[in-house]
Amino acid sequence: MLTDPRVRKLADLLVNHSVRTGKGDHVLIETFDCPDFVAAAVAEQVQKSGGHAHVVQRSTRVMRTLNMGGEDALKVWGEYDLERMKRMQCYIGIRGADNASEMSGMPEAQMKAVGRLYAKPVHFDRRINHTRWCVLRWPSPSMAQLAQSSTEAFEDFYFRVCTLDYARMDAAARPLVERMKRTDQVHIKGPGATDLRFSIKGIGVVPCCGDRNIPDGEVFTAPVRDSVEGVLQYNTPTLHNGNTFTNIRLEFKKGRIVKTGCDGGDPKLLESIFDTDEGARHIGEFAIGFHPHIREAMKDILFDEKIAGSFHFTPGRCYEETENGNRSEIHWDLVCIQRPEYGGGTISFDGEVIRKDGIFVAKELEGLNPDRLGAL
Repeated sequence: MLTDPRVRKLADLLVNHSVRTGKGDHVLIETFDCPDFVAAAVAEQVQKSGGHAHVVQRSTRVMRTLNMGGEDALKVWGEYDLERMKRMQCYIGIRGADNASEMSGMPEAQMKAVGRLYAKPVHFDRRINHTRWCVLRWPSPSMAQLAQSSTEAFEDFYFRVCTLDYARMDAAARPLVERMKRTDQVHIKGPGATDLRFSIKGIGVVPCCGDRNIPDGEVFTAPVRDSVEGVLQYNTPTLHNGNTFTNIRLEFKKGRIVKTGCDGGDPKLLESIFDTDEGARHIGEFAIGFHPHIREAMKDILFDEKIAGSFHFTPGRCYEETENGNRSEIHWDLVCIQRPEYGGGTISFDGEVIRKDGIFVAKELEGLNPDRLGAL
């Protein structure tokens, strides 16, 4: 499959568009449950672009065992991977999954230790803030199963979604970026009790069109930390450390999550996630998704957060580029779809509805609608 033109096209996109590899750049390619030819194709493209490829191939089953290590083991693991990350200008992470629930059943306290001692120093503090990075999935049979698809059909979907014309998407997203930069008050309404208000005034705004994630298709910012008021009912299933939750409901007062609930999943476990630290009860990201080919949730956040007609409202850590002061060991992207078949809904900026039932109605934003971005 190394000679599959779809794989080579994806490798070219990752190296030359997403992380913009330059002459002499050191690029860390980290794969999880992926065939050898995936890392080989990306490494070959890095070398063609004048960079230096470094490869780590991991297994999620082995990762589960490592994640169960003692704090001293996690600390040393984090320290030596951090030193490697400091030498890199670029990072490409490709995550397959032989078993999407491999981490289920792990003690919550242990996963918090992994986040604190490994993920935070290596990825959230160093990689995100100091490299040009992109993360993506690989179309495994496990992912096809989550998407309720045959393996072959899912592979076709995957390559169509991942190799979209992201330059075209980026141009269409610019008016949304400028509009969000001018916005103070955001009001979101939807089915049931969803009625949410918050400010994004003075917070950075970032377009994501094939650089940080593949697939991509969102513009994100963050709410002013203490401005969030109201109730939000999410309507997509989500995984957290291998545990599934459905229809999560959050109630906010002065920016803080004061009440939680869910229709599916363990409500005590849900509450414990938001008790990870104080920042877990505040929001670190608000993003509007618009990938034209991604229509349904499949419990894989790199796809789900880009769903056409969706937004995500993320408890936990903010990004440095959209600083709102919130710090946390978690960053949990929870997604709500507003297309009519999901109950509809509106997003308003400073009193004007800019998107209704998943379709942008503000004239300058119409270029982000599926029919303009190339939906079939």
